[in-house]
Amino acid sequence: MSQQQLPHQPGYAPANPAVSGDARAMMMFEANKKSVVVAYLLWFFFGPFGGHRFYAGKIGSAVAQLLLFIFGIVLSIIIVGFLLLIPLGVWVLVDAFLIPGWIRNQNSLLAMQLGR
Repeated sequence: MSQQQLPHQPGYAPANPAVSGDARAMMMFEANKKSVVVAYLLWFFFGPFGGHRFYAGKIGSAVAQLLLFIFGIVLSIIIVGFLLLIPLGVWVLVDAFLIPGWIRNQNSLLAMQLGR
């Protein structure tokens, strides 16, 4: 196979010597960083489901919020569910104040990983 055939093959991406490693890392950071605005939109529309926590990388507590919501709704038929939904509401309200720090930490971790 000659060098002239390589660029025409699918999946071939020639290295661009004009883009430095730092510029590539910055582009990757910009493409993958988290947004506080998106996190708040998820909190507003999907707060009880843990949507904002899934986005912020807090999977365990997001699953806990989702399960509390599901069991709270199912058990609200016998009034017990409200004992789950009230603390969940407080938890989601407190999360509104924690979101900026979570996103800042996620973006800092991403920057450190890309900086290696």
